[in-house]
Amino acid sequence: MSFPITRHRRLRGTAGIRGMVRETVLNTLDFIQPIFVTYGTGVKNEIGSMPGVYHFSLDMLKAEVDEIAALGILAVLLFGIPETKDAIGSSGFADDGIVQEATRLIKQWYPELLVVADTCLCEFTDHGHCGMVHTHVVDGVVHGDVINDASLELLTRTAVSQAKAGADIIAPSNMMDGFVQAIRTGLDENGFEHVPIMSYSVKYASAFYGPFREAADSAPQFGNRKTYQMDPANLREAIREADSDVLEGADMLMVKPALAYLDVIRTIRDQFDLPLVAYNVSGEYSMVKAAALQGWIDEKAVVLEMLTGMKRAGADIIITYFAKDAARWLRG
Repeated sequence: MSFPITRHRRLRGTAGIRGMVRETVLNTLDFIQPIFVTYGTGVKNEIGSMPGVYHFSLDMLKAEVDEIAALGILAVLLFGIPETKDAIGSSGFADDGIVQEATRLIKQWYPELLVVADTCLCEFTDHGHCGMVHTHVVDGVVHGDVINDASLELLTRTAVSQAKAGADIIAPSNMMDGFVQAIRTGLDENGFEHVPIMSYSVKYASAFYGPFREAADSAPQFGNRKTYQMDPANLREAIREADSDVLEGADMLMVKPALAYLDVIRTIRDQFDLPLVAYNVSGEYSMVKAAALQGWIDEKAVVLEMLTGMKRAGADIIITYFAKDAARWLRG
């Protein structure tokens, strides 16, 4: 049928009709709120490039977690900024590490709130890379190679220590080859076969991570991460990466970043049936915040449209710094 018998606007005429036929619906249960925890006391410091996002010391953390729980958000993603760093990121897998201590406190306060532990070394190494590094100097310039297989042992130790502290989900973000298999084996051998792995399966070497590197104090001290994070131009490679993680035992897959990679999210959704996570990263957050602070955009409308687009593309779960705001807005 064609016009005038078919009139598409009939299903757009009122808010009630639009709501009835809406194909994609955001829900507070879709969101994970990242939190940055750090050492010290009395620390609640706003991150300069991420308005509204803070570093929290452990004694200041409960108020933030209270707010997240009250809004009905089911999960938080923990990142830690340690007091000391070394070449192997040993504070990342220490029993008294900052992420481990924060996990214990959150599970004490809110046993049902899911704690997702980011499993990487970049916040904890003095060189800022996500694994062990072999360095050499050429003409006074430091160069380094990230050593894949030796890094797996350290990442596994980190994951096991996070699970021992009470983390509900392990989320390895390092992009080493074989990391899911190594971590799955380590968790199982230590009695944590019930703990799922949310794998950063498709993580691009993106320019959108800039504000996060300030927030996590994790910028590489030399070189870049292009030898282990993916080329932003590649889509078929994303399928290969996700397929490897499925075979190695991942329980959830992730695409990071989200906004410039909606086609990748859709492709991974169509190829795999595991739950799919989209990470709405720091640069995406900061761009919207900056434009909103200038009065150039309607922040609420833009954020909800952006998050809806990620879900429409195929994401089941969205990690976003807007989680608290979005939860408030969805309450009306």
